[in-house]
Amino acid sequence: MAGAASQVAAVTALNLRNIRERLTSSIVALVGIAGVVTVLIGVLSIGEGFRAVLDQAGAADVAIVLRGGATDEMGSNLSQEQTRLVADSPQIRRDADGAISSPELYVVVDVPMRTTGTAANVPLRGVSPNASKLREGFRIVSGQNFMPGTFEVIVGRGAARQFAGLEVGNTLRWGTTEWRVAGIFADRGSVAESEIWTDATVLQGAYNRGSSYQSMRVRLNDAGAMQAFKDSLTADPRLNVRVFSEKQYYEEQSRTLTQLVRTIGTAIAVLMGLGAVFAALNTMYSAVAARTREIATLRALGFGSGPVIVSVLAEALLLGLVGGLIGMLVSYFAFNGMQASTMNFASFSQITFAFTVTPALLTQALVYALLLGLIGGLLPSLRAARLPITTGLREL
Repeated sequence: MAGAASQVAAVTALNLRNIRERLTSSIVALVGIAGVVTVLIGVLSIGEGFRAVLDQAGAADVAIVLRGGATDEMGSNLSQEQTRLVADSPQIRRDADGAISSPELYVVVDVPMRTTGTAANVPLRGVSPNASKLREGFRIVSGQNFMPGTFEVIVGRGAARQFAGLEVGNTLRWGTTEWRVAGIFADRGSVAESEIWTDATVLQGAYNRGSSYQSMRVRLNDAGAMQAFKDSLTADPRLNVRVFSEKQYYEEQSRTLTQLVRTIGTAIAVLMGLGAVFAALNTMYSAVAARTREIATLRALGFGSGPVIVSVLAEALLLGLVGGLIGMLVSYFAFNGMQASTMNFASFSQITFAFTVTPALLTQALVYALLLGLIGGLLPSLRAARLPITTGLREL
């Protein structure tokens, strides 16, 4: 065992020392693998960023109530009487102002993108005065909150960055109404930052919604009260509702886009990976061809085929490792934190997010880079091990 290990170490060290003789082909393989890793991380960081935005908005002790059968706010409708019945639930936390709940509705308005000037769908959400108590990270970062009963709005920080004309003091026309931007708010980078808020009663009147709402958010006494709250509402014959924890609701919303991005990203990575593998194959075949005499001499001196295979694979894995690390660094500094927006298929409106490069994503990409190197070195290593000694010695 010790002899085999020493042979592996000796042949591998010799092989790695000679990499500079194959510098051009090695650089081609490195660039190919680094490019695959960069693209893979870049695409998958879209899904991670989208999921992170929705996860930030999900609290275990906040419930969302929708109409029975509805899977999202767009397909939901609640009457004012139903929201009053929900607010009477004993599982809802109360303060000096009463139950911490917010009946809400929204419409989609057109706002031009800053980068292209094309119109995009942005949610204009009507909320109650308790809305800020249901978002723990809520704070006004510029201007002031909207005044209830007026045509004033506050804009999420993410929306203000991505869409034009949403600066404090500006007036915008949506529908038949002119709305004034009173302030900009933040909420820890959550999905709320992609929205525009106003007084729910004012929004009902402006868009002829009567006294109806689409959803109701409530803060429970604690996360453990969720099941009792859900059971009490679903058992009430006066109500026909579905109850989600806020965390569950946003996890379900993020699943579709995250899976789509992962599927597309994996497909792109596989296609680009084929090119990287061919580059690695070319490099390693060149390495084996250049070392024909050296390999034959080692075999004649008693070195086994195993150390030869390991030495070629070690070089290929080193190319994969270095290429992967380069791709990881490029993608992290190029993509992490980059602001963007995409369509939220649950609401058919834009949602702003930041590309998020996570440690798990970097690890996944590095493993893929090593796999590309391993595949690229496998066939050349077998060829080197099977090379007849007499054929190699004739090269002398």
